Parts: sequence; C-alpha cells; structure tokens
Amino acid sequence: MTAPLVPGAQLRHGRVSLALSFFVQGAVFALLVTRIPAIQDRYGISDGLLPAFLAAVPVLAGVGSVATEQVVKRVRPSRVLRCVQPVVCLALLAVGAVGSMAQVAVALAVFGLAVGALDASMNMLGVSLQRAYGRSIMLGFHAAYSLGGIVGASLAWAGAHWELSLGRLYGPVVAVLVPLALVVGRWFVDQRPVDREPGDGPRAEGRGTPVAMRLLLPLCLVMAFAYIGDSTVSNWSAKYLQDVLGSSEQLATVPYNVYMVTTLLGRAVGDLGVRRFGAAAVVRCGAVVAAGGFAVVAAAPGAWVGMAGFTLLGLGLCVIVPQTFAAAGRYAYENHGPEASDMAVARLNIFNYVGFLIGSPLVGALGDAWSYRGAMLVPMALVLVLVTLVYARSFGAPQARYGDGHERPRTADVG
Repeated sequence: MTAPLVPGAQLRHGRVSLALSFFVQGAVFALLVTRIPAIQDRYGISDGLLPAFLAAVPVLAGVGSVATEQVVKRVRPSRVLRCVQPVVCLALLAVGAVGSMAQVAVALAVFGLAVGALDASMNMLGVSLQRAYGRSIMLGFHAAYSLGGIVGASLAWAGAHWELSLGRLYGPVVAVLVPLALVVGRWFVDQRPVDREPGDGPRAEGRGTPVAMRLLLPLCLVMAFAYIGDSTVSNWSAKYLQDVLGSSEQLATVPYNVYMVTTLLGRAVGDLGVRRFGAAAVVRCGAVVAAGGFAVVAAAPGAWVGMAGFTLLGLGLCVIVPQTFAAAGRYAYENHGPEASDMAVARLNIFNYVGFLIGSPLVGALGDAWSYRGAMLVPMALVLVLVTLVYARSFGAPQARYGDGHERPRTADVG
C-alpha cells in the first residue's frame, strides 16, 4: 500500500504546524535547562544529588523514544506528537509549581519520558514531510527549534532579572504554549498509511520490517558525536571562558547565546546548501567548520577569540543532526518501507541522549585530569575524523523513490 497523494496546500499547512511544534519544544526545553540553579535552590537539591536529577531526564527520554518506536507501529506519529506535546508543557509547569523534592522528581520523570516521545515523533514527521516535498526542508524545522530555544532562554533571563518565581515564570508561558500546541496539532500531516488491509496480519509485506542496528550504527555514532559537541558548548562554554580565558562573569554568559544564534542562522540557510551541493557535502563542510571552532577555542589567547570559536561551532554543528535524521529515515524507507523509517528515527533519537550524557562528564574529567584546552580537542577529533572521513558517505543516499520508481514528491503544487 502506498501513501496517497496529499494536496500541496495541506502539506504547506503541515510544514508550518510542525515548525511551530519544533519552536514550542525549543522554548520549553530552554526554559527548563536555563533555570536549573533556581530549581535546585527551590527544592533544596544538593550538589551531590543534582547530577542524578539531570542524568535521569535524558535517560528517561531514551526510554520514551524506545517506547515510541513500538507505539508508532499502531498509531500515527502525528497522534503521538499531538498527545505528548501538551504533557511536556504541563510537566514544565509542574517542575516550577510542586511543593517537594519527591514531587519535582516525578515531574522531571514525566518530562523526560514525554520529551523522548516528542523528539522522536517530531523528527518522524519531519522526515516524512521532507520525503513528500522531494527536497531538503529538515534543517528548517530544527531552525525553528533553535529560535524557540533563544526565546525560551530570553524569557528565563527576564524571569531571573525580575526575580520571578518558577511558577510565575512558567505559568503564563505554558498558558500560551499548550493552546498553541493543541491548535497546530490539528494540521499535522502524516505520509504513512496506517489502515491495514484485511488479511495483512500484524504488518503488511514489505512494511514495518525494522532496520538492523548494525546498518544504522554509523549514523547513530554521528548523532552521538554531534551531541557530545553540543553538550560541551552548553555545559562548559561559560566556565571555559571565565576560568581558562579570563573573561568577566557577564561576558562568560555570551558564548552560548552566540552559539544558539549562529545555529539558528546556519539551519535557516542549510536546506539551500543541501539542495545545491548535497547532504554529504554539507555535513562534511559542517564537520570541518565545527572542528575548526573547537581548535580556535582550544588555542584562543583571550575571551574574544574564544567566542569566535564558539561562533564557528554553531555554524558547523547545526547541520549535522537534522541531516542525520533525514539520512536514517531515507535509508529505512527505501529498503524497508514507511513504518521502518519511523522506527529508524526513534532508534537514532536515543543517541541524541547518549551524546548528551557522555559529553559533559567526558570534558569535565579530561579537564580535571589534563587541561580544559586539551579537553576541547577530543570532541574536535570525534567530529572531524569520524564524521568527516569515515561516516559522511552515509549521508549521500539518493532521493527516496516512490511506488512508480521515479524520484519525485508525492504531492501536487508544493510551495
């Protein structure tokens, strides 16, 4: 059974609604991670216990992604996304409004599980829509996520500046985001057929056959390496600028903001690069630029040169993750069908959290045992050598082919 043709206007609506969903998720996640010190103070979480709280979120997100792989065998990814996005928003509100450490632990657990399902289903829909369009649009969705992150971080800064409680900060934001998520969820577009024909049994022939992990492993490693680099910036940029490069406390807050802005800019134009030069070339270029950024950071004589390095990091790393999802979905679709594409995205999404869990402790351990300048060279080597030289060819698969064997979008008049 092949997916039916979808009118171009409906696809355009689906594209806008999914971009708004990415934006909402970026804002919510930024509001959580940028207020971790305030959460720690409100609930009396000790410094020794805080790492366990922080590690639990990505671990449970991985569990949520694994569960989503099973759920989408029977339920459309759009329905999963429509259900879990309001849950993520309400879990954020609970983190700021509950009254005890045990309750905030439950709220964070719900947040983690729902985020895993959310990330997986969002990227499933993004891969599906890109396949329908027949050209690269995946980076645009992740650009919307970056924009949401900037907005969320800015709101968090305003809340801290005006000394708002977590409940007073999160409450109005969630009151806006939950209705927005419910409204845009009505316009999601699924390309995958879900209704089974009589006699198909649990799965139709040629559909839903999972991709062997050994075939996805190169892309899984690329995903992990990209998030090792990303978590290095998010967790260590301020400390590195202040302790190693001697910046002021205020200036030390700038690199991550610069990184997010350049990530947004890179993703905003990245789809044009993929269409013009191909995914493999864009990924190779991004990896080289990111590695150059780490090298500049490691060798920087002062704070301003260090910020230039973090700027390069944002421009380089921003293209890798969206193209990794697209490559996995394309390979699975071509060889195993649309359900397999969704399952491949869910499995790949787990390595997002693996990289996040590894990156920060790895850099911290190397910094303490060796030097923080030297520690910056490790993610540089992972990104440059393994992504550029070994695995970039995994991004060079041809366009997805459809039922008639021709490379074309399954739509009419897509703008």
